[in-house]
Amino acid sequence: MVRAFNVIIERDSEGYYVASVPELPGCHTQAKSLDTLMRRIREAIELCLEVEGQEPEPREFVGVQRLLVEI
Repeated sequence: MVRAFNVIIERDSEGYYVASVPELPGCHTQAKSLDTLMRRIREAIELCLEVEGQEPEPREFVGVQRLLVEI
């Protein structure tokens, strides 16, 4: 079976790309290149699904909003 997952990708202060999957709490990884990151997040998703033992409830991606907050 093929499933689609939303993956959030950010870059940290040290230059690493960090990927997380909102549908799978705790499912995240990091890498120096995007190619490596995508391979690793695919593996992480497969492992998370194997450990969970159940299908996560699908979520509809709505979007991302950048918000400026004065602190």
